[in-house]
Amino acid sequence: MEEIRVGIEALNLYGGSAFIDVKTLFEARELKLERFDNLMMVNKAVGIPCEDPVTNGVNAAKPIIDRLSEESKRQIEVVITSSESGIDFGKSISTYIHDYLGLTRNCRLFEIKQACYGGTAALQMACSYVVAHREYNPKVLVVATDVSRSAAAVTYAEPSQGTGAVAFLVGTAPNVLEMDFGAMGMYSYEVMDTCRPSVDVETGDPDLSLLSYLDCLENSFKAYADRVEEVEFGNTFEYLAFHAPFAGMVKGAHRKMMRKLYRLDARQIEEDFQSRVMPSLMYSMQVGNLYSASLYMALASLINNTDDKQIKRIGLFSYGSGCSSEFFSGLAVPGSKEILAAMNIQQRLNLRYKLSMEEYEKLLNLNGKWGFGVNDKDSDLSQYSFVYDHFFKGKKILFLKGIKDYHREYAWS
Repeated sequence: MEEIRVGIEALNLYGGSAFIDVKTLFEARELKLERFDNLMMVNKAVGIPCEDPVTNGVNAAKPIIDRLSEESKRQIEVVITSSESGIDFGKSISTYIHDYLGLTRNCRLFEIKQACYGGTAALQMACSYVVAHREYNPKVLVVATDVSRSAAAVTYAEPSQGTGAVAFLVGTAPNVLEMDFGAMGMYSYEVMDTCRPSVDVETGDPDLSLLSYLDCLENSFKAYADRVEEVEFGNTFEYLAFHAPFAGMVKGAHRKMMRKLYRLDARQIEEDFQSRVMPSLMYSMQVGNLYSASLYMALASLINNTDDKQIKRIGLFSYGSGCSSEFFSGLAVPGSKEILAAMNIQQRLNLRYKLSMEEYEKLLNLNGKWGFGVNDKDSDLSQYSFVYDHFFKGKKILFLKGIKDYHREYAWS
């Protein structure tokens, strides 16, 4: 039988143009500081009014596309976006992203929505497409892009909500992550743990969400183990990457699994966490929850913060509220770190503008005026020039110029 190699060929993270120190936010909101350490958050990415899911997605994908030959660009036959931050009930974000990346018109464009699971649904669909049409050696561009709600504070959820995107190219030369094709376990059911019933409301039951996440991790791994022989959560995978609403939630989920499966003590669990999981959380701690992009931000962090001289198997857990989940796995191969290094992810995160609390509050108010359904509005860059001039000006980064007759118009800074 023909060997099938498919997976992620290139990967990049865009972590926004600005951030606020999470401890500053805690103190300003008068949240209980004893809960600060449990979040394991350092900074929270914050968008500005001239950023939206389209600009985030393009700014994540463009460094990947710019490094492709013209022939490789023409091999991109599908662009899939995953998001819960849509800008139109009918038109998908993928159409704008495809246009501003200058890709061929002989291309399939569409969008997937299932809360934070959407990026994984897109990845699996992309892999299936590549395998089904492998005689043509196609590539699929997946862009997971989201923005957090821009309305007023939402207590302890606010410090963890990020903004940004992850883009990855799927094909038959998986030099970042080679999928264990067919090795997956799914577990899903209806639950109202979190939802976005309107453009300015993101709500739910945080305790129920935590329980659903833990339930899905345990049972999706069981489903994975039913398909894959001789699997051990504790030693089959050199590393683990989970969907990360915030880093502290991942730590708690890992602790629960290790206690239940192996009855390890606190010291042993902490050692395993630091070794196998912590490298995946370095970007999450600087950006916050990226929703459908969160797991793939964790994957980028893991590769960039570990030694890639040996092939290593990674166990990945994807969860989306509502809920849908999947545990799957893949191989990070030697050279994957070099490919990601070309994206300068940490350097770009370091270049973001650091907001004061006053500036952060101003942006919340301005962002709230650019929600779903806005029409005939121009971006007034002078209102937030403190960020634009620092991060965008003269750097060829896509931004939203304005909206005319509901059509969004973008430009390069």
